[in-house]
Amino acid sequence: MILTVTPNPSIDRTVMLPATLRRGAVHRADAVLFQPGGKGVNISRACVAAGVPTIAVLPVAADDSFVAELGQMGVQVRPAPPTGPMRINLTITEPDGTTTKINTAGASVEQHDLARLAEIVLGVAAETRPGWVVLAGSLPPGAPADWYAGVGAALHADGHRFAVDTSDAPLAALLDGNVVPDLIKPNAEELASVTAGDPAAFELDPAAAAAAAATLAGRLAGTVLATLGAAGAVLVDADGAWHATPPPTTVVSTVGAGDASLFGYLLADLRGAAAPERLASAVAYGAAAAGLPGTTPPTPTDVRTADVRVSQLDIPPSPLTEGTPSWQN
Repeated sequence: MILTVTPNPSIDRTVMLPATLRRGAVHRADAVLFQPGGKGVNISRACVAAGVPTIAVLPVAADDSFVAELGQMGVQVRPAPPTGPMRINLTITEPDGTTTKINTAGASVEQHDLARLAEIVLGVAAETRPGWVVLAGSLPPGAPADWYAGVGAALHADGHRFAVDTSDAPLAALLDGNVVPDLIKPNAEELASVTAGDPAAFELDPAAAAAAAATLAGRLAGTVLATLGAAGAVLVDADGAWHATPPPTTVVSTVGAGDASLFGYLLADLRGAAAPERLASAVAYGAAAAGLPGTTPPTPTDVRTADVRVSQLDIPPSPLTEGTPSWQN
């Protein structure tokens, strides 16, 4: 099973426009979707769609409609006491797939709130012994940047594998600490932020992205899965580096595509697949999610793994990016 942890969940509202967004104009939407969200929540929803057991840990009242809706979707929730109203994330999608996001920060937390959340996470992990624990998304206001690092260290001490998908200060703090995540999943911008690289260059040159990821793999993270938008993704671990390109996809919404990619990787890993097959599954799931509205998780019938092309990369021992990464300053 996969245990997901979402410290800062959201109610996702997606407005689908029939034409290009024009600032200052009045628009009429084709549709508006309301979906429970947050990176870990999205991964748990993908688990259900693929028939993989999952539990989602998040701060929410047990009687909240958010929990009821996830329950109707088949997601089991272990709630932690919330500290305030859940944040709302607004997404605007245009016919060509252009996605505009407006995210709110979420309710502030204190140390005792985070301690209780961590206690629940460790308790559920000890009870269920999941194949993976996923720590995902932003941290709420008031949380220290190294919260994921502390929870990850406790998970490792109890023999669990954990993956992290986050950004900004929490990602930098994780890589600057003493705990080595089994897997991190940055996108091009996040990879650039911790390797002093250029996200646009990474998407144009996957080999450069893989070289940057190689500076993290093994030393600061067991494996790095870096998603590169339309360019697919690269995977770097102790045994090598690979690049995969997605099948042709009509993009509807890119929101949640990275979450689906991470799930695709974890799914293949739980099935014992080799690294190239894990990467192919990740890219296939990400592409399938991009072709669906809002944060709708793909089902196995949506995924075209056979149409993904994977190639091995020859990565030099030294990074291609120059300068000292920000997390080493």
